[in-house]
Amino acid sequence: MDSLIQLSFHVHGILNRVGGDYDVSIIQIRLFGILRDRELSMLQLAQYLDLDKSSITGLIDRAERRGLVERISSIDDRRVINVRVTPEGQKIIHLVSSEIERQIKTITEILDGNERSQFTAIASKILIPYGKQ
Repeated sequence: MDSLIQLSFHVHGILNRVGGDYDVSIIQIRLFGILRDRELSMLQLAQYLDLDKSSITGLIDRAERRGLVERISSIDDRRVINVRVTPEGQKIIHLVSSEIERQIKTITEILDGNERSQFTAIASKILIPYGKQ
């Protein structure tokens, strides 16, 4: 158990450092991970990130001021506001995700290919009940 906790701290540290290098918070990294290939409503984002309405509004406001996301009316229901990543946001997502991937690979390079595959499969299985696979 201790090793799993220590690993989570190490991964959290990577996210924090990479986010700092690109002036994005860990919650913004999570937001970009969710939005990188889709458009979601504010309510859906709040649910994914487990945030209340005022917190998700503030998060989107900050990202929007930086030109990383934009709000748009839903084509299905004009009362619903969706959020999507801008081209500038896509650049940040690519840079941040590439660097996170590079650093995660560095900490897992001690594993051989089979062990990495097993580790990924086990981690994915653990995350299934949380909808985070």
